[in-house]
Amino acid sequence: MVIRVALVNDDEVVVRGLDAMMRSYGHRVEVVELVAGKPVAQPVDVALYDTFGMGQGNGPAVRHLVESTQVRAVAVYTWNFQPWLTRDTLSQGVRGYLSKSLPAARLVDALGAISSGQLVVSPSRGRSPLVGGDWPGREEGLTAREAEVLSLITMGLSNQEIAERTLLSLNSIKSYIRSAYRKIDVDSRSRAVLWGVEHGMRADRVRINGSPAREA
Repeated sequence: MVIRVALVNDDEVVVRGLDAMMRSYGHRVEVVELVAGKPVAQPVDVALYDTFGMGQGNGPAVRHLVESTQVRAVAVYTWNFQPWLTRDTLSQGVRGYLSKSLPAARLVDALGAISSGQLVVSPSRGRSPLVGGDWPGREEGLTAREAEVLSLITMGLSNQEIAERTLLSLNSIKSYIRSAYRKIDVDSRSRAVLWGVEHGMRADRVRINGSPAREA
């Protein structure tokens, strides 16, 4: 049985990257919707919420997914595995708490288990790198974390607000900002914002139905 999945994030690059990551598993998973900034519009077995730039799994966006009549189960795709955050997220009715370090095959296995009614929580992998997917600025050498911080700067968030959204320390945020600025060759926040706008780092508040690669 092929499970129907919606990929949820405000950034088009992120949802398309996740779609591409699972493309070899079309016999098991059908990505029927890439959702950027709007509610899931059609029935799906699992909505996979990517936390990149979006806030964590214990926030209102995930709660709305859990309450949606179009979504049978919700999974959160994250690299934040603090025990309290995992508990808070699952207490909302989320059925999967999945690590971004999972290879595509294991991610698909987890989505299948969640669709069948199981509760799936990935073991924390510490600082293991993101295995698949995509993010804005990757082609410029930005890591996923640097890109997330730069995206949030582009959206106008302060360092403190970024720390609160990502659950990173202020020192970590400042470190990611310094390394990102070096890679994109800017020396001020205003120039970083301009670079982010020019490179598609503002959230794409549009709906993308289906996958062009699969519709062709």
